[in-house]
Amino acid sequence: MDPSLLFALLGGLLIGTASLLLLAGSGRIAGVSGIVGGALARPAGDLAWRLAFVLGLVAGGSVLRVLSPRTLPTGLPHTALVIVGAGLLVGFGARLGGGCTSGHGVCGLGRRSPRSLAAVLTFMTTAFVTVHVVRHVLGGGA
Repeated sequence: MDPSLLFALLGGLLIGTASLLLLAGSGRIAGVSGIVGGALARPAGDLAWRLAFVLGLVAGGSVLRVLSPRTLPTGLPHTALVIVGAGLLVGFGARLGGGCTSGHGVCGLGRRSPRSLAAVLTFMTTAFVTVHVVRHVLGGGA
């Protein structure tokens, strides 16, 4: 079996398990945009777990990079300005949509939320159309 498929399966299981544990242990949804947004707002007594969650995401990616260097690319195909702009648009969209792929896609769909289903269908359709336009209409790569 291709190691990247194994890592994808393991990663999915870890994401699902972590989301379930956060919900069962604290009643909170593992929506990354909400967790990061809450950390930036610096709520009293609520910062430590949010920072631990975000640092865990970074640590997980770092461990994967060491275990399977080919899984995560090192070179970025775009300029820093494009990447920052894309990140800001994603953050704006997550805020506008009341959540992100982890909150709606992992947790919301798992809880059978109709609102999350609508959100996931909307952002996945938008992603498919965007990739098609960038790659096939505008002739961009990546």
